[in-house]
Amino acid sequence: MIPAHIYNDEEIFRLEREQVFGRAWVFVGHESEVPQPGDYVVRRVLADSFIVARGEDGRVRALFNMCLHRGMQVCRAEMGNASHFRCPYHGWSYRNDGRLVGLPFHRDAYGGEAGFPRKGQTLLPAPSLDTYNGLIFLSLDPDAPPLHDYLGDFAFYLDYYTRQSPGGIELRGPQRWRIRANWKIGAENFAGDMYHTPQTHTSVVEIGLFREPKAEKRKDGATYWAGNGGGTTYKLPPGTLEERLRYVGYPDVMIETMKQTWSTAQLDVVGRDGFMVSAASVFPNLSLVHNWPRVADSEEVLPFISIRTWQPIGPDETEVLSWFAVDAQAPERFKALSYKAYLMCFGSTGMFEQDDVENWVSLTSTAGGAMARRLLLNSRMGLLEDDTEVVAPLPRERFAGPGVARVGYGEYNQRHLLERWADHLEARA
Repeated sequence: MIPAHIYNDEEIFRLEREQVFGRAWVFVGHESEVPQPGDYVVRRVLADSFIVARGEDGRVRALFNMCLHRGMQVCRAEMGNASHFRCPYHGWSYRNDGRLVGLPFHRDAYGGEAGFPRKGQTLLPAPSLDTYNGLIFLSLDPDAPPLHDYLGDFAFYLDYYTRQSPGGIELRGPQRWRIRANWKIGAENFAGDMYHTPQTHTSVVEIGLFREPKAEKRKDGATYWAGNGGGTTYKLPPGTLEERLRYVGYPDVMIETMKQTWSTAQLDVVGRDGFMVSAASVFPNLSLVHNWPRVADSEEVLPFISIRTWQPIGPDETEVLSWFAVDAQAPERFKALSYKAYLMCFGSTGMFEQDDVENWVSLTSTAGGAMARRLLLNSRMGLLEDDTEVVAPLPRERFAGPGVARVGYGEYNQRHLLERWADHLEARA
């Protein structure tokens, strides 16, 4: 039972800033966004701005975007290429690896190196930085566990979205917009809410965007939770691995690279067990989606992948950053059509996006009132009154992936996500 006011409460949001986003690993970009020396993007973890830059040595760093002198933002552009960053306030300049290299009137103002030695002075680096399949994560906690340990068994599923070939993925975006909704709602929804599809997205099915005749088909899929994340799957029709991947819309050339890249267990989830990953979330605020809408008035469908973060602005406002992701070795025609499918469904004006946000804004607004503090929301789907599970987990012979998977509707994943959230809020500061 979930206190309704957690979705719009100033005190809880203050704790989230310190306890959740002050120590968790947060996704900030992908190496394909900074492919060349000097390339950079500017990303935030709540109020903290970071320059994610590839130095002349080829190494990717995340540098706190604040001048050592009087605190001005050193980089004001969102992306670009630069060998140096020059503070617009007083002109201090830094190399793209963070080293301070220039102070105007250094001798006159500071007495030169004797008064203020430049050696060893650098922009403040992110306390922890790590990557997985080219995905760049940072943590404000210098003692954060290794990223691979943090992801745990969810890395198995993350590969479906980010490693369809040895070349990995490339990103386009992000599109960025703000919604008057609490950040946790989107993360929960993508983590495991198949139950809303028959109601919220009825019109999307009725207009023929998807091949499946009824949104209720979602209940035939499985939800899974593994490590620090979980998601949903669709149940595919009978067939071989190749037939099932073709059903989703992948061309044979991409199917061959998947067969060479994924592990036997990863291939078995699709080919043997008949499940294809859909939406997923990694705690706290990274979500992914994989879907395959129709792209024309025919039976043909086109798969797309999107990566997004729910960036909290306040207890009742979230900035959504949404990237289109595609296999770097995919045919160019596939990339173009896949991008079109992404925009149609989950871009800033996508049909699914509009359906979802209307619900989330209403929930957040209502959660800010006095009555919400008297209400416990029922998040017990999948549990009997004595806490016995309605559906038993799938055995390994029916679901080859790690973690715990169950067929049908349930709120197991939402509860897992909120349990981690509560653990962080209650942990030592």
